[in-house]
Amino acid sequence: MKTPQIRRRPPGEPQALPATLSPVLRRVYAARGLKDPSQLALDLKNLLPPDRLLGIDRAAELLAQAIRDGKHIVIAGDYDADGATACSVAMLGLTALGAAKVGYVVPNRFTMGYGLSPPLVDLAREQGAELLVTVDNGIASLAGIDYANSLGLPVLVTDHHLAGPELPAAAAIVNPNQPGCPFASKHLAGVGVMFYVLLALRARLRSDGAFGSGNGPNLAELLDLVALGTVADVVKLDYNNRVLVQQGINRIRAGRARPGLMALLEAAGRTPERINASDLGFVLGPRLNAAGRLDDMRRGIECLLAPDRDTALPIAQELDKLNRERRGIEAQMRDDALALVAESEDVGVVVHEPDWHEGVVGLVASRVKDALHRPVIAFACAQERGMLKGSGRSIPGLHLRDALAAVDARYPGLITRFGGHAMAAGLTMPEEGLAAFSTVFDAQCRAMLDADQLSQVIDTDGELRGSEFSIDTATTIESAGPWGQGFPEPRFDGEFEVLDLRPVGKDGNHVRYRLKGPAGVINAVHFNGAETAIEDGCVRVVYQLSINRWQDRETLELRVDFVERA
Repeated sequence: MKTPQIRRRPPGEPQALPATLSPVLRRVYAARGLKDPSQLALDLKNLLPPDRLLGIDRAAELLAQAIRDGKHIVIAGDYDADGATACSVAMLGLTALGAAKVGYVVPNRFTMGYGLSPPLVDLAREQGAELLVTVDNGIASLAGIDYANSLGLPVLVTDHHLAGPELPAAAAIVNPNQPGCPFASKHLAGVGVMFYVLLALRARLRSDGAFGSGNGPNLAELLDLVALGTVADVVKLDYNNRVLVQQGINRIRAGRARPGLMALLEAAGRTPERINASDLGFVLGPRLNAAGRLDDMRRGIECLLAPDRDTALPIAQELDKLNRERRGIEAQMRDDALALVAESEDVGVVVHEPDWHEGVVGLVASRVKDALHRPVIAFACAQERGMLKGSGRSIPGLHLRDALAAVDARYPGLITRFGGHAMAAGLTMPEEGLAAFSTVFDAQCRAMLDADQLSQVIDTDGELRGSEFSIDTATTIESAGPWGQGFPEPRFDGEFEVLDLRPVGKDGNHVRYRLKGPAGVINAVHFNGAETAIEDGCVRVVYQLSINRWQDRETLELRVDFVERA
């Protein structure tokens, strides 16, 4: 593997931003393309209005009529954190808006697969569904929606995934990525789309006089779940999503989140007062996802819907235990996968072992992608005999769903079905076609990526001056987010002298350094950095400013992302 190139972000236009901001924050914001000071105001009033979403008026009418008629609305969810939060937001929001009967169904990852399939429609019918609402899926569920239509069961699709060449014959579709949708933000997660549908529904009910002289329920109470699903799904944090996420974080910090979300924090040993977007993605998201990966996402949804701490905490503790189990499975599969690709020259990497866990292959693909800086698809054996289920992760420059579409067009029948995003996708295929798929996927990736795109680059925000190594700078960065996909957390680079290092952690995989730099001696920690540790001399370090909080003490430390000899 080649050594990554450290690249400093272009400076942008810091002079366009308020002089009242700290100098570090001004240049960090400017390097992320912020030019308009108004984009620093993450208030709800700045959200894009719902009316630009294609199909949202029809969706609001369908739901309003169902509420007026007392119909049984069933939500068809998904088995990841975005799907679970979207399902919960739909359940809570529709109930608050007056729906008398609301239920939900979630596909079993191992027996049904993703999306609204005919068996999932049957489950909804068993519940007495009279209107079916998909969340975080549906745009590719042609067969399932045709089947629902044949039963006289209308389907409202709310989704954010890319549409295929044919749209489903749904009663209404709300998806910012469907053809012809003028909504300016294409990066809403599934939970964000459902939240917008509820906003439009409330406006429709209000105009119908459903709330008398009032405005209706406060849907902002759902924003903690919207924030969690948005960050956990790793969608781009454009301005609109940053508003949604920041407002949700504010609610969590103020102790006004759902009992289930607070219980997940408690089970993870975190306090809500200092929660940030990273905690949503790396602490809460994995615990929620563990239910869908190893067991049944209904446990995750029941946690989010729990009315009080006493109900939620036992479920949250169960999810925490599942997540620990998931980590053990993932670690073994990751090691297996890295051994398989140790000598690989492929650009598009395909890995498979017969005993791999189907629910964890996406995480394995992500780990191998990070290690090799190549698009990776990891396969596990499916429940259906002779079939494989794969999950892929990509790198900048290769749109993974488009790559799979090109393979499917060139070799019809090789892939049974597929779907996803630019950076992540899933597919199903016969086991006998794996070798052929590996060859053509590699060829497709070679055709779509050039040498520069295959060179791993670590982007930084440059050096910090000695006076900027401070608790104040770290606190300012910590509170200035939300940071995430497309709006990355600041990291810096600079030269330091290694004074001392020691391995830490149960297996000695982590490293603690004492470094001497522009501000004197400072402690640093490099998680999983044992293999690349440098014991002495001058080093170049890519790092994030971090605050080590222990009891009542706060100390500044560096969280190392990469180290090399200077």
